[in-house]
Amino acid sequence: MELRVSSRRIFRPLLALLLIGGAGVASSAQAQTQPKAPDTMEARVQGCTACHGSHGQGTDNDYFPRLAGKPADYLYNQLENFRAGRRKYPPMNYLVTYLSDDYLHQIATYFSQQRPPYPAPAKPTVSDDVIARGRQIVLNGDKSKDIPACAACHGKALTGMEPAIPGLVGLHSDYISAQLGAWRSGTRHAIAPDCMHEIASRLTDEDVTAVAAWLSTQPAPSNPVPAPARSMKTPLACGSEPQ
Repeated sequence: MELRVSSRRIFRPLLALLLIGGAGVASSAQAQTQPKAPDTMEARVQGCTACHGSHGQGTDNDYFPRLAGKPADYLYNQLENFRAGRRKYPPMNYLVTYLSDDYLHQIATYFSQQRPPYPAPAKPTVSDDVIARGRQIVLNGDKSKDIPACAACHGKALTGMEPAIPGLVGLHSDYISAQLGAWRSGTRHAIAPDCMHEIASRLTDEDVTAVAAWLSTQPAPSNPVPAPARSMKTPLACGSEPQ
């Protein structure tokens, strides 16, 4: 799959590093004359919001996803995966390298509690047949390929399930496509059993395009919160989701 990479994908992570590290370059004289910044989680996560939006709502850059409202354990798992190298994106790997488990949990909890509005859904840029194929896989799966429905794990409303399954609404098509490609190729990993790698490996390029396209066109439900824990029996065991 060919993926577009915006220059903002490079610039914004660098800005995040500057925001986190900038305090270290201020002179002592400046520190004495400037008011002390409030020690709140909102202030501490400024390095995250440079890329992911002021409340984790995502940005117009296709590759920086929405964090707001996703289950805290899912967000923690991803931060820990970046720290452990199971997910590879140098700015993120660097940002979390020296952060403790407790601090990662605090960051995850903060963004899980944010409720900014969802963006308007994208307009289809592919054929009706491709959109129909994506809808079929997301809602019903493909028995001929032993592919379960995305909704079987991510919920009928596609808002995820507590404690660690993310919502799929409000994401850019290119981001979804890139992540499915990373799962499929093995460049993105999770704790074994790695169910997403198993599922993505059964998808063709056309399937990935269709799923990403259909999901990006779906509006958020009126109450876009994750489903309660164990409210669904998932079709596969996943290492990041307690059974």
